[in-house]
Amino acid sequence: MSTAVEKIFARTLGRRVEAGDFVEAPVDLMYFHDGTGPLVLKHLVEEMEVASIPYPERTVIVFDHSAPPHNDQVADLQRYVRKWASKLRIKHLYDLGEGICHQVVPEKGHVKPGQIVIGADSHTCTLGAFAAFATGVGATDMSYALATGTLWFKVPETLQVKMEGDLSRGVFSKDLVLYIAGRLSASGALGKTLEFSGSALASFSVADRMTLCNMAVELGAISGFCPVNEDVLKFLRSRGAHADFTPSTDEGAADEVVEVDCSEVEPMVAAPSTVDNVKPVADVEGTPVDEVFIGSCTNGRVEDLRVAAAILKERRVAEGVRLVVVPASREAYLQALREGIIEELLKAGAMIGVPGCGPCLGLHMGVLADGEVAVSTANRNFVGRMGSKKARIYLASPATAAASAVEGRIADPRRYLP
Repeated sequence: MSTAVEKIFARTLGRRVEAGDFVEAPVDLMYFHDGTGPLVLKHLVEEMEVASIPYPERTVIVFDHSAPPHNDQVADLQRYVRKWASKLRIKHLYDLGEGICHQVVPEKGHVKPGQIVIGADSHTCTLGAFAAFATGVGATDMSYALATGTLWFKVPETLQVKMEGDLSRGVFSKDLVLYIAGRLSASGALGKTLEFSGSALASFSVADRMTLCNMAVELGAISGFCPVNEDVLKFLRSRGAHADFTPSTDEGAADEVVEVDCSEVEPMVAAPSTVDNVKPVADVEGTPVDEVFIGSCTNGRVEDLRVAAAILKERRVAEGVRLVVVPASREAYLQALREGIIEELLKAGAMIGVPGCGPCLGLHMGVLADGEVAVSTANRNFVGRMGSKKARIYLASPATAAASAVEGRIADPRRYLP
């Protein structure tokens, strides 16, 4: 018996591996962004003195953290990355406005099941939604992988979350993963692969799976994972990514199994200032809100914008509340335009940002002042994450965020959904 991740490493290395083994393995896909890129390239070309890399075709760069740059220092760093991407013959550079790396990489067909993927960003675990082993690394590890095409790994144990039952009306994958975080804690999957499985997974869309895997690192996991179904394979084929290996975990092979009844989950929030400080919306309903952010690599996809627009249609954002909406990619933005979603959001009083990370990391496009309260669909609510250290952040689903924008206080979205 083997886990999916053990099978991925075994196939790559041509031998059996087990959780706990230390291995050096070829890397199928490497990516980084404008936030980590300058550090990666400085180490690679200035300290390691590397003039060329063996696999530029396996390398992807996405400008997403400061899109567009908010000062001249950032603009200079982005120019530095462009210069070295050209010199190193890295053709897959997606410049400002294309979106968030974790969204753009699958949209452009760079990932497929069974790959070993590294990204110089902690939320690289998102790509586990496509049955890849995807993990975040630091700049030094990334530069080594660029120079050699390989990297060392400790094959992780697998914590399997078996999800049964159906989500209720007004409850979404974000509520579910927050519920799981509340049960397991921020260190509940420390150093492991957090695998989502069970009968409920069959009904989860590609977007839902990406939301689940995106949050895996917030439980301490080094990767998230979902076995694929035909909907996922169809998505990949439409991007030119054809799967020749679809790993899954054998029954009984996981190191730990946690069972979740999806029917028990209700709209949830992660209250300030940790991701596992999870409460039902009912417990914090009525908390006044200054800003609502709908976007990020967790919940900036067109499916998320669609839910928000359905709640905001023919309604207005409450007076005194700022609603910032940032699509996760240009593709999501264009689809939202075609469906009239952007028009509905604008009519309601939302501000629409350039596809990218937006205010999630507290650099621009909606930072918080002292004492302000935000409802965010992103993945982190740490002290100072979106600006002032005296601000407070509640994490929630796009539906809860939109309902809160309408009422000007944290609100249950079920009042606004059919």
